[in-house]
Amino acid sequence: MKKLAWLLTLMSATALAGTGDVLHLYNWSGSLSQKILDDFQRQCACRVVQDFYGDNEEMLAKLASGARGYDMVFPSSFVIQAMARQHLLLPLDHGKLPNLRNVAPAYLNQSYDPGNTYTVPTVLSLTSVGYNVEVLKKRGVDAGSWAVIFDPAVLAKIKGKVTVLDSSREVFAAALMYLGIDPNTRNLADYDKAAAVIRKARPYWATFSNASYLKELAVGNIWVSLGYSTEFFQAQEDARAAKRKFSIGNVPQREGNELGVDTMAILKSARRPDLALQFMNFMLEGRNAAQLTNLNGATNPVSTAAAFFRPDLKANPVINPAPATVRQWTVLRELEPKERRYLTRLWTRVKVGS
Repeated sequence: MKKLAWLLTLMSATALAGTGDVLHLYNWSGSLSQKILDDFQRQCACRVVQDFYGDNEEMLAKLASGARGYDMVFPSSFVIQAMARQHLLLPLDHGKLPNLRNVAPAYLNQSYDPGNTYTVPTVLSLTSVGYNVEVLKKRGVDAGSWAVIFDPAVLAKIKGKVTVLDSSREVFAAALMYLGIDPNTRNLADYDKAAAVIRKARPYWATFSNASYLKELAVGNIWVSLGYSTEFFQAQEDARAAKRKFSIGNVPQREGNELGVDTMAILKSARRPDLALQFMNFMLEGRNAAQLTNLNGATNPVSTAAAFFRPDLKANPVINPAPATVRQWTVLRELEPKERRYLTRLWTRVKVGS
């Protein structure tokens, strides 16, 4: 009876939407395929219009300046609390999101949004290690530990062929996990310990890179990178398409990894929160959610999505991880101002070699 009631409610809501109804998305560029949009537009009998941003800071700046007309945004976890404090987000009506039950419990009720008051997770990216499979095998280097980034004895085998993100938070989090320390530590002395590890590893790294590492891995100029799993997926695809004589691997590290979460949220100023809720529920259905993973190699929070992954992605330990692996992943908390200033000073010294 509950299922029948929900179907009737959904049919009623869909019937109210017409071709003159428009859902406005403010989204990351390239994150949704045209097929996803077409499928939803057919289901809701409405149109979807998108505007795009390049990073969270751009999105926040535009909304803070008073931009209106958007119904949904896709903020990363670390900006959600700030958006909530600024009263930018509309609390979700979970009663209109029956497919929320499809989200794996490990990805719900996180510290950035307790009880999923404002957001639903949609795209997950693991800060991890991407690597040249053949080169590391030949040199006897294991990419399954953060030692491949921080241990000088290991780095000596691949010196000058390693890049790390130009991000203090990402690199320090990895160093803390390598040391067995919670990356969300509030103890400033722990950051000093991580800085010492980074200083010893720094001479073996080629550069700090947020963009070029994808291409450099794909063409073989770099052998190991600390970066994002979705970028490593693209490097794998590019190397395969170019028929390189090597392949790009990506594995989680035994000591743990940072999990980046992009979410779906409804703006408080939304004109059509009803259509936004329909879109959220649509994207929490396994077949639809799987399209995101097949498009960009993202880890998927929807437990029913794996059945619809590309066959070559089902065995990927990052894209389709075992539950025990997921328990090793951490979503970073928002830093306090004092912590942020301290980390910035340490990062500056590390980069200049002091």
